Amino acid sequence: MLFDRLKRREFITLLGGAAAWPLAARAQQPAMPVIGFLCSGSAAAFAPLVAPFRDGLREAGYVEGQNVAIEFAWAAGRYDKLSSMAADLVSRHVAVILAAGGAVAGLAAKAATSTIPIVVAIGDDPVKYGLVDSLSRPTGNITGVTLFIDVLEAKRVEILTELVPTALLAILINPRNPNPETELREAQAAAQQRGRELRVLSASNEGEIDAAFAALAQQSGAALTIGRAGPFPTRFERYSHVSFGRPDWLAGHVRLEVRRETGKE
Repeated sequence: MLFDRLKRREFITLLGGAAAWPLAARAQQPAMPVIGFLCSGSAAAFAPLVAPFRDGLREAGYVEGQNVAIEFAWAAGRYDKLSSMAADLVSRHVAVILAAGGAVAGLAAKAATSTIPIVVAIGDDPVKYGLVDSLSRPTGNITGVTLFIDVLEAKRVEILTELVPTALLAILINPRNPNPETELREAQAAAQQRGRELRVLSASNEGEIDAAFAALAQQSGAALTIGRAGPFPTRFERYSHVSFGRPDWLAGHVRLEVRRETGKE
């Protein structure tokens, strides 16, 4: 299987194909195959993504509770827990492991097993993080999809500087994510090319995120791009409606878009 851009039907087909790999480890598995869902985020944060995941499985003929089971393992931002969670899934003899929420989840799954098929869905370069040796020939027991989201960070900064050339430019990142360097470097380089200073804000939980927005609210104008790691992706809608008392700008990473605080495109 080759790494490629994510399409739901292709991804579900990929997952189903991985579950069918003829591995000796499956001899001890129960009659109903189990998909191990290993995620660095929380169930609440990723709920909008799990629903279409189940829908996609159903379209491919897999109905949870009837002919397939799903064992969820949520790290909820506690990256140090991923290794033990991955090991637990392996001990449960799952048929395949879906690793989501960044390269860190895929690396934990890779360290836990070299036989159970692993499907990763990430926004980074899997070769850079050592998940696979090659995009065209991943080898081993790992395959998946990547969006290469990190290369879009510079474009988001560019758009914000054009839309609000006099506003404070900031980026919000999750310091608990082990690999934020690439997106931060790309964003800083883009800002420097346009003669702008980029303010770096760090947050890894609700309270810290609220504090970061409160700090921006003290500015006369602000333009913010949100990093791809951590709890931010599925909370984009919430923060696209945050009120600073004026029309500030927000760029999210799930879709490249900019919105006023009113939510109008």
